[in-house]
Amino acid sequence: MPVDRDVRLQEWERRAQPYLFIASILFLTSYTIRVLDPGLSPGWYVFWETVTIVSWTVFVAEYLARLAFSHDRWHFVRTRWLDLVVTVLPLLRPLRMIDLHERMQLRRAVPGLGLEARVMTYSGLAALLLGYAASLAVYHDERSAPHANIHTFGDAVWWACSTLTTTGYGDATPVTARGRVIAAGLMFVGVALVGAVVGSFSSYLTRRFRTEGER
Repeated sequence: MPVDRDVRLQEWERRAQPYLFIASILFLTSYTIRVLDPGLSPGWYVFWETVTIVSWTVFVAEYLARLAFSHDRWHFVRTRWLDLVVTVLPLLRPLRMIDLHERMQLRRAVPGLGLEARVMTYSGLAALLLGYAASLAVYHDERSAPHANIHTFGDAVWWACSTLTTTGYGDATPVTARGRVIAAGLMFVGVALVGAVVGSFSSYLTRRFRTEGER
């Protein structure tokens, strides 16, 4: 019955959250080590590559399980499109982690943070994690590319910061095809996340000033 399936889906999501969080940490850690330490011995490289593949397999298996529990699978895919995106592109996993944390907060009778504080906290955390993941991905592709001007991880972090904030100094720019795709995606995400933080902070200040004025 649909009700039974919905209950099973909610129970599965609740039980899977800690394991998904651990898998996300392992995936990002293994990817970080493989990118930042090109001198890894063959044995360690295979080990961390295996950790990456296993953690990614966990993401795929968990998504397929939730799809199986859903009574309307097409509706699940359409309404949970973010879950599909971060399963196919696991470096975007921070978006899913923020979404999971927000769902947990909404289940509480009294949220731990106010609306503006939650938006600023989640948007800021998402921006930091996505910026870090994008820095790794771009550095991995650009460091050995011909005519590249991103040669160190520090260059990649500086590029991510200027891209996320839409500053765009132009001193560090990707030259590879995948690097430019990542840059384009980060630009759109940066506009949304920075706009959410600035807008929420402005709303908070306006509400505080209005409250003080009414006193």
